[in-house]
Amino acid sequence: MTGTLVGIGVGPGDPALLTVAAVDALRSADVVCYHAKPGGTSHARAIAEQYFRPDQMHELLEYPVTTGTHPDGYAAALAGFYTEITERLSAHLDAGKTVAVLSVGDPMLYSSYQHLARLLGDYPQRIIPGIPSVTAAADALGMPLAEEDEVLSIIPATLSEDALHASLATCDTAVFMKLGRNFPKVKKVLAEQGLLHRAYVAVKVGMEGQRTCRMDEADPADMPYFSVAVVPTAHDVRSDLGGEDVEKPKGSVTVVGLGPGAARWTTPEVSRALREATDIVGYTTYVKRVPERPGQVRHLSDNRVEAERSEHALQLAREGKRVVVVSSGDPGVFAMASAVLEVQHTRGYEDVPVHVLPGMTAAQAVASRVGAPLGHDFALISLSNRLKPWDQVTRRVRAVAGADMAMAIYNPASKKRTWQVQEFKDIVLEYREPETPVIVARAVGSPEEHVTITTLGELDPSVVDMRTMLVVGASTSVAYSTDDGPRVYTSRYYGTPEWGEKPSQ
Repeated sequence: MTGTLVGIGVGPGDPALLTVAAVDALRSADVVCYHAKPGGTSHARAIAEQYFRPDQMHELLEYPVTTGTHPDGYAAALAGFYTEITERLSAHLDAGKTVAVLSVGDPMLYSSYQHLARLLGDYPQRIIPGIPSVTAAADALGMPLAEEDEVLSIIPATLSEDALHASLATCDTAVFMKLGRNFPKVKKVLAEQGLLHRAYVAVKVGMEGQRTCRMDEADPADMPYFSVAVVPTAHDVRSDLGGEDVEKPKGSVTVVGLGPGAARWTTPEVSRALREATDIVGYTTYVKRVPERPGQVRHLSDNRVEAERSEHALQLAREGKRVVVVSSGDPGVFAMASAVLEVQHTRGYEDVPVHVLPGMTAAQAVASRVGAPLGHDFALISLSNRLKPWDQVTRRVRAVAGADMAMAIYNPASKKRTWQVQEFKDIVLEYREPETPVIVARAVGSPEEHVTITTLGELDPSVVDMRTMLVVGASTSVAYSTDDGPRVYTSRYYGTPEWGEKPSQ
């Protein structure tokens, strides 16, 4: 009769935290197995040994360590380790014995048992859940780990800085496993993300010497392997672990770009900023694109009051609020970033932190719909003369047209501005052939999206409205047909292949 492999989670450290099922399974096992590094002791055994029977067999599974020297490399050493212990445990299972493998925490969360479960998958198995350090750390802190619709991520601290940043961008709360010597890297990333004031460290949870503290007060030199970093819910930030309120973090303004229209084009970084904001400030149309959240205050305004909106946001931040100012597309492209920074600089708000988070531009979205019309040098020009005189607009149009660059035209028309497109067309025709490709894109990213490809000569100004963007090609822009529809690209090459050489004088 074949024996059964049992994975037993022994919890984070305190023997009292083993479940009743774990104790029963442990006491009924014929063979008890636990991991340890060569010459070391098994933490799993130390937790569970008070529940051992005197007549049980024991298997110490000594695994190679990553910091050691391995003649054939660490991968080969690890492969040899698993081959050897699989043979040992298979012999017990073939003899009909119940083999229990102990795992610190839970057997299915960053556990060595997982590998054995795969290698011994032909044998009957049973898995006993254990309390993981993820939840034990939050319990030790006495702080909620996640509430309501918050997204919790469990992140290995061994990831690169870029991967840590990316992981944090998609969650509301987080726990970093395998902290230890990765502490400085995790602390640096949390500081760069503006989350250090919410971060805590839990060391040796459930073990002798358990302690917790704020991450910015922790000693990097005293951070053992059994440590985790916790970024708990934003609803409960405290100065110590006894429940007293902290001095509230300094308010700030974050200017974000929602992208051109589709929710999928809003970046995870921007989405997190929106979730964590106390106040949302912006033009009514854009604020309504932001999902409403309980307790969050929304400040809607007209599209023609950028300076007033900016000062309102900065004043809210000075009062300690986490303010997000929303723009469509990218906040630095004909949007709110420059307005907020100008007010900060000219009206005495230098004490208020201002951050800018990028978004996908409308020009990028429109270009992607037809291919790559902006594939070479290009310019972005607004035809609006509300903030600059029309003669300045025409000088810039002439300069770009004369330089033979593709151009993306923002704000080509509005209810009160209906003549600029015709004048723009007339100017560009002085420099470009009538066959030059033109993309007329309306409401890209919305259900009303409509994109057509025409030519400069055939462009009908009457079809252009305030929700339209124009992309005008250069002399190297080409429109052609495919089975999937028309495509436009602007070649990156000019003339014969002698580019890259210094022009002759």
